[in-house]
Amino acid sequence: MPETPLKPPPDRPDAANPHDRDEGVAPEDDPLALPARIAGSGALDRLVETARSYARAALSENTLKAYARDWAAFARWCRLRGADPLPPSSQVIGLYIADLAAPQGGKAPALLVASIERRLSGLVWSYAQRGERLDRKDRHIASVLAGIRRKHARPPLQKEAILPEDLRDMLATLPHDLRGLRDRALLLVGFAGGLRRSEIVGLDLGRDDTPDSGGWVEILPDGALITLRGKTGWREVEIARGSSDATCPVHALSQWLHYARIDFGPIFTAVSRNGLRATADRLSDKHVARLIKTCAREAGLRPDLPEAERLRLFSGHSLRAGLASSAEVDERHVQKQLGHASAEMTRRYQRRRDRFRINLTKAAGL
Repeated sequence: MPETPLKPPPDRPDAANPHDRDEGVAPEDDPLALPARIAGSGALDRLVETARSYARAALSENTLKAYARDWAAFARWCRLRGADPLPPSSQVIGLYIADLAAPQGGKAPALLVASIERRLSGLVWSYAQRGERLDRKDRHIASVLAGIRRKHARPPLQKEAILPEDLRDMLATLPHDLRGLRDRALLLVGFAGGLRRSEIVGLDLGRDDTPDSGGWVEILPDGALITLRGKTGWREVEIARGSSDATCPVHALSQWLHYARIDFGPIFTAVSRNGLRATADRLSDKHVARLIKTCAREAGLRPDLPEAERLRLFSGHSLRAGLASSAEVDERHVQKQLGHASAEMTRRYQRRRDRFRINLTKAAGL
C-alpha cells in the first residue's frame, strides 16, 4: 500500500488546530437544515426539529458516545502526526488501523480485531454526519483490515454463565430491604428473560410511559409478558412463574413494584439514600454489570481464581448465557427468548451444550 505523505508534526502537539472542533462533537454544518433556496417558516422549522430528533434516535445513546470517542481518538492521532482528518483519506485510515493493531511507539496497547472494526464503523458514521463518504471496501483499508484479521483474529472471549445454582447463591447475598427487592427482581427477570442489561433497565411499566422507554411489562396470571425494542427489532418475551416464590421472577417483580409504589414509568429505578423510597430516576445499565460482579464476588463464585480474574469473568451477558446453558428445551425456544437472528449465535451462549448429541459420523454409517 503506497504511503500517503504526512505533514511535518507541529512544534507543540497541543497547539491549536483547525480540526480540533471536530473532536467528539457534532459537525457545525447540520445536514438536517432547510436548503438556502427555500424560505423558512414556522411549520418548516418545526419539521426540521422533528427530523433532527428522529435522526438522534437512529442510534442508541451509548453508540453515539462510542462513535464520538472514536472520532476524537482518530482526530488526535491525525493531529499528532501532522495529518488532516478531513477530507477522508483511505490511505490515512489504512495507516491508522495498522497502528491500532501494532502501535508504533508509546504505551498504547494493541487493540483486538473487534475493537478496530468498531472504531472503523465509528469513523464511517462520523464522516457521513459531516457530509463525507468513507469507503471501507477501498483497497487501502480492506486489504490492511483483512491482514489484521488473518494475523490477529482469535475466538471471542466468553463471559462465565451464571447457572441456576449460582443465581440462588447470588440472591442469598442481597439484603431484605427495598434495594434488595429491586436487585432480586432485576437479576431474576434478566435471567428468565435472557435480557441484555440495556433491555432490563429500559423497561417501563406501561406502553409509552416515557420517551426513552425500551419496552413495557404486562403481568398476567401465568406470568409476565415483556414487549421489547431490541437490537433485532420489536419482540415479545414470555416469563412464566417459577416453582417457588424465592426464585420466581414474576413474584419478585410484583413485590418490588408493590413496595416501591411504582405504577408508572421506569420499572427499575434508583432508591433514596435512606433506602426507604424509590425515586423516579431510571437505573443505568452499568448498575446491572456492577450488581452481577458484586453478587458473584459475595457468593464466592469461581473460588479457584484470583478475585480480579473472577470479576472479569462475569458481566451482564452472564445472565443470558446462564439461561441459554441451563434451559432444557428445544434450541429454537431459547433462540426466540434471546432474540437471536440465527441458531449459531444462540449456540455461542450455550456453555453446557451437548455438542455430540447428534452424531453425524454414525449417521453416515461409520
